[in-house]
Amino acid sequence: MNVLVVGGAGYIGSHCVKQLQASGHRALVLDNLVYGHRSAVAEGIPFIKEDIGNRAAITKILIDEKIDLVMHFAAYACVGESVTEPLKYYENNTGNTIQLLLAMQDAAVDRLVFSSSCTTYGTPETLPITEDLPQAPINPYGQSKLQVESILKDLAYTGEISSAVFRYFNAAGASEDGSIGEHHTPETNLIPLAIDAATGKRGPLKIFGTDYPTPDGTCLRDYVHVDDLARAHIAVFNKLEKPNTFICYNLGTGQPTSVRKIITTVEHVTGLPVPVENEPRRAGDPPSLYADNTKARTELNWEPQYIDIKEIIATAWKWHQNHPEGYGQ
Repeated sequence: MNVLVVGGAGYIGSHCVKQLQASGHRALVLDNLVYGHRSAVAEGIPFIKEDIGNRAAITKILIDEKIDLVMHFAAYACVGESVTEPLKYYENNTGNTIQLLLAMQDAAVDRLVFSSSCTTYGTPETLPITEDLPQAPINPYGQSKLQVESILKDLAYTGEISSAVFRYFNAAGASEDGSIGEHHTPETNLIPLAIDAATGKRGPLKIFGTDYPTPDGTCLRDYVHVDDLARAHIAVFNKLEKPNTFICYNLGTGQPTSVRKIITTVEHVTGLPVPVENEPRRAGDPPSLYADNTKARTELNWEPQYIDIKEIIATAWKWHQNHPEGYGQ
C-alpha cells in the first residue's frame, strides 16, 4: 500500500514510517519541519517538505504518488502552549487538517488514520477511560483534536472518507535499535526532560503539582511505547476498506504511572540522580488519565509489547546515549 505520512519526520510519525517499512508498505513522508527532523527519516524514504495547509500541493502529491491511505501526525502537541496560544492550535490542528481533507477529496483518497489524543476526554468521569466516555477537553489542544474527530464522523457519514482515530495516552520510549527517538524543541515530555536533568543537559526537573488526589500527589499518566503505537496504526488498515467507517481506539497500556515513579525509574535506569523542583499545578492538567485498551486488543489483535515502565525508559535512555544532542548530532 502507498501511504502518505504527514508529520512523518516527527516523533510518532517517524516510528510509524519505520514500522510501515518493516510491514512491506511504501511510505512517503511529508513534513514542514517546523518541529520534525529531516534526519529522522531514513535514507531511501521519499521526503517532501510541505505544509498540509497547502491544498493544491497536497492534492498533486496524492495523485502523482498514487496514495492509497494517509496517516496524519502533523499537529502541535504542547498542552501548556495551547492554553496560552490557542489560535496557533486551532489554525494548525483543525484548520490545516480541513485543507488536508479537502485535498484528499480532490484526489479521491478515501482512507485516513488520524492521531488524536486522550486529552479529548478532559477530566474523565471514571477510570480507566473507555472510548464511549463523554469527551470534554479542558485545553485547546484537546479541543482541536476533538473538532477534527467530529469532522471525520461527518465525512464517514457521507461515504467520502473512512477514518480510524487513535486516542493516544503518553507516547514514550524510542526504537529498540536506538536509531530514532524523541527530540522536541522545546522539549515538553516528562521522560526526556528527566533524562536531560539527570545528565546535566538542563536544570532541575520541574514537577507541576504535588497536591493532586493521587497516591503520591503527582499526576498519573499511561505511558505507551511509541513502537506499540505504530504497530496499531498498521493493524487498522483492513478496517478502513469499508465505506462510511469511523472507528476510534484508545492506545495505552492501562497502567497508570506517577510523575515521581517516572523520576525514580529514570534514576534507576541511568544510575544518575534527577534533581527536581516542585512547582504549582499547571493549567489544563487532569490529575489522572489511563486507558482501557480492551477495544484495540479485541478488534485489532493489538497487544502492547512494552508493559514495564523500566523497559520503556531503557529504550529512551539508549536513544539519548546514542544521540546526546538528539537529531542535532
